[in-house]
Amino acid sequence: MSIETALLRRSAAIVATASLLLVACTGEDPEPEEAASPELDAAAALAEALTTGDLAGAPLTDDDRALATEQAEEVLGELTPLVPRTVEVTWSSSVYEEEEADGVMAADAALTWTWDVPGTDEEWTYPASVHLTSTDDGPWIAQWSRDLLAPDLGEDGVITVEQGSAERGDILGRDDEVLITDREVFQIGIDKTYIDADQWEEDALALAEALEFDDPQAYADRVLSAGERAFVVATVVPQDDPGDVDMEAVREIEGVNLVTDERQQGPTQYFAYSILGRVGEATSEIIDGSDGAIQQGDHVGVAGLQLAYDEQLRGIGGLTISVTSGEESSEVYSSEPVDGEPLRTTLDRDLQQRAEGIVDGLDVPAGVVAIEPSTGNLLAASSSAASNGWSTATLGQYAPGSTFKVVTLLALLRSGMSLDDSVSCTDTLTVNGREFSNYPGYPESSIGDITLEEAIAQSCNTALMSVRDQITAADLADAAASLGLGRGDDASLGYPVWLGSVPTEAEGTLHAAGLIGQGQVLASPLAMAGVAASISAGHVVTPILVDSEEYREAAEAAREVPTALTETEATLLRQAMRAVVTDGTASGPLADVTDDGDLIAKTGTAEYDGGTHAWMIAVQGDMAVAVFLEEGSDGAGAAGPLMAQFLGTS
Repeated sequence: MSIETALLRRSAAIVATASLLLVACTGEDPEPEEAASPELDAAAALAEALTTGDLAGAPLTDDDRALATEQAEEVLGELTPLVPRTVEVTWSSSVYEEEEADGVMAADAALTWTWDVPGTDEEWTYPASVHLTSTDDGPWIAQWSRDLLAPDLGEDGVITVEQGSAERGDILGRDDEVLITDREVFQIGIDKTYIDADQWEEDALALAEALEFDDPQAYADRVLSAGERAFVVATVVPQDDPGDVDMEAVREIEGVNLVTDERQQGPTQYFAYSILGRVGEATSEIIDGSDGAIQQGDHVGVAGLQLAYDEQLRGIGGLTISVTSGEESSEVYSSEPVDGEPLRTTLDRDLQQRAEGIVDGLDVPAGVVAIEPSTGNLLAASSSAASNGWSTATLGQYAPGSTFKVVTLLALLRSGMSLDDSVSCTDTLTVNGREFSNYPGYPESSIGDITLEEAIAQSCNTALMSVRDQITAADLADAAASLGLGRGDDASLGYPVWLGSVPTEAEGTLHAAGLIGQGQVLASPLAMAGVAASISAGHVVTPILVDSEEYREAAEAAREVPTALTETEATLLRQAMRAVVTDGTASGPLADVTDDGDLIAKTGTAEYDGGTHAWMIAVQGDMAVAVFLEEGSDGAGAAGPLMAQFLGTS
């Protein structure tokens, strides 16, 4: 039976259905519903099996079922993982007696295949027809044919697919400035075929020195260990803006080769690398998890936000679907590529590069974070190369040391104390048999009875521990929450963060250590920059990186804390942090920083396993900053100069 005849019969069925509806609308008693048709049920079961690709339960003979499974994989194998499909019964005939076959009843059905091609509203659809038979009131069986799978297959035709690529979306920064995009770049390196072997090390050292590498010999060793005809890349720079690279000096080195390439890159090779990640060839793990959407050789996001938002950024390559038989191929459907959507972030290009310049060359894991208190925008977050690709700035978990004393101060203010209250700062203090002391070089002039404000300004450990009975660990945790600290790995913000942890239960030495940001208290540089931003704004500030309404709403919801920060409390905290700058531990390192009278800060040093973490948080205008070094002499001496460099001098 032809498809045209089938459609005529379907039209007649539609007219009949309309007539039944008309009877219902005129109030006449409707005809009783007919029982389900077993032949139609069989057609529907076949359609469902073709939709799912599982033909094990299809109404076919055993031989046909095995053949159908084999042919479906053979014919549709390239298309199945790329495009979802549905197969529906769109018409069925009345039952009739099969000609020249006594006792065999037959029916026909029309199927419609619909392939929902990604990236386009135009589905690929085509009809197929199936013949069904039943003998002696037995089950209805569909007659298998390759033509059920696709049109014009013939005896050996299969569906083949060519998938093109789409333009990858850019990563944008503040005010939609392009940060990461497809750039024409130069791969700069030593080409060992350009020079004799006795020049390899000399030219490699010359290139490394021209590029101002911290360890030129390390690059030279890489060159020497590579194959005799190797090209050993030293760096990659945009062709239109090589930055600080002296291209003239580089070109004068005989063994240097400049290989042109195009890649997703920022203004520098490793711009915001630990957060934004990179684009590279798809790994086997990514390919296996893509359900066929990603093939070997495809370039995709392989780390950071490039990976997390790869589907959005990657776009959808155009598809060309053909029926191929031998060497002949006939196109049956094609779709246009859909370019990737840009990812909007809050990063400020200049501040990010400034932060990277500050941690560049540090031989310890370190991080610099800057947040805009008025908006919550994360302006910069850079981690040193010694972090080995880990985002120390946003994911580090470290004792915050004395930067946490602003939290302790808030808890003490809520207990009824004031900045003018007297506290006892002694050289040492013993708690449950453990002796605590102040940092080396603590000023003798601030030993004895001092105000709570001076205790914060000079960062006296023993003074705060001496009033530990005024507040509990739960009070500390509540105060921390009021400043946005203690939410751990908050997945609601759309990027990997760690916003600290503060125990609600601690006694004795653990409680005493908690008051000075040690013990069980942990924070990331991002979390402590958020504390400074919250003090500046007068409410919880949650750092926003992915700039979307969804994540801004999540950040806004985070303001709902058990005890909200009041403006009076925020003012007193700012007053104490101002004293740190004018008369306390930050007065030295920040002496030359541009200060309009509103610069506030807090230093921090935290001991661990014989070493010390160095911290400083500060607010300058509408920018809150945290600087952290995993290993440093102390907050003022190690983190302070880096903070001054970031904030800028007058």
